[in-house]
Amino acid sequence: MPLIHKPIQIIGVPLDLGASRRGTDAGPSALRISGLGSSLEKMGYEVLLEKDIPVPSMETTKDKKNGSYFKPEILQVCTQLAETTFQTLRSGAFPLVIGGDHSIAMGTVSGVASYFQKKQQDIGLIWFDAHGDMNTPESSPSGNLHGMPLAHLLGYGDKQLCEIMGYKTKLKAENVVLVGVRDIDTMERKLIQHSGIKIFSMRDIDEQGMAQICKQAVDIVTSNTAGFHLSFDVDVCDPSVIPGSGTLVPGGVSFREAHLLLEHCADSAKMISMEVAELNPFLDQLNVSANRTVALIKSAFGQRIL
Repeated sequence: MPLIHKPIQIIGVPLDLGASRRGTDAGPSALRISGLGSSLEKMGYEVLLEKDIPVPSMETTKDKKNGSYFKPEILQVCTQLAETTFQTLRSGAFPLVIGGDHSIAMGTVSGVASYFQKKQQDIGLIWFDAHGDMNTPESSPSGNLHGMPLAHLLGYGDKQLCEIMGYKTKLKAENVVLVGVRDIDTMERKLIQHSGIKIFSMRDIDEQGMAQICKQAVDIVTSNTAGFHLSFDVDVCDPSVIPGSGTLVPGGVSFREAHLLLEHCADSAKMISMEVAELNPFLDQLNVSANRTVALIKSAFGQRIL
C-alpha cells in the first residue's frame, strides 16, 4: 500500500552550472539507470511519464563565469522548475525532483512554497546536507551558486534569485531544519546564526543519536505548516557510503542513519515534495552511489524492513 496517495511526478534537472566540479548533470540518468521509477512502481505507486527541465551546458553559454556564477542560466532553469513543481502540485501529483547540483532547490522550493502560499499556508523544510548552503554572492569564497540556495530561499542574497515566483521569503526560519552539517564557511556561519534556523550538526547526531534528531526535526517542520519539503544532498552521507559526489566531507551520516531520517519523514505522512541533489556518477564506483540513493529514496516513500 503506497504511503503517499498521489501519483509521483519525477522531474529531472541535469544542471551542473552551480558547482566547481562537472558531472552532476548526469545525476538524473544515474538514478534512472538504477531503477528509480520502477522501484517506486513496485512499491505500489503510480509513476507518471517523467519530465526533464531543459538546461544549457557550460560550453554553450556565452559567459564563462566571469563573476556572474552562471546566474542567468541558473535563474532560467530554476524559474522553469518552480513553475513545473507548482503545476505538478496543482495537478494533484507529488513532485520528486532529481538533480543536478543543489542550486536546483531555489526552483523546487519556490514552486512548492508558492503553491501553498496561494492557499495561505506555510511549508517546512528539512535540508539534509553536509554543507549549510547559506552563502550569498557577497560572502561565498567560491562564487558557486550550489552553495547559496538556502540563503536565497530565506530571502538573503541576489534579488532575482530570492524572488522566483514573485515571493522574496519562501520559508519561515522557525520551520527550517539543517541536518548533518559539518562544513561551514566563515561568513556563512554568521548568516546561519542570524537567520534563526535550527541546526543539527554531526556533533549533535553523535551526542543525541539520529533517532532523537529525527523526532525533533519532524516536529519543527510540521509545526503550523501544510507539510514539509525534503531536500536531500547526497554528500550528507559519509564518503564511504556515497562516494559519487563532488564536495565530499569525511565524518558524515552512516547509511543506516540516513535511512532512519528518511523513514521518519515517511512515518510523519507530512512530506509534500522531495528533491535529490549533487549525485555525480563520474566520481562514483560502479554506480553504487545511485543504487544506494534509490534505496534511500524508497525509505522516504515508505519502504519498510518488515
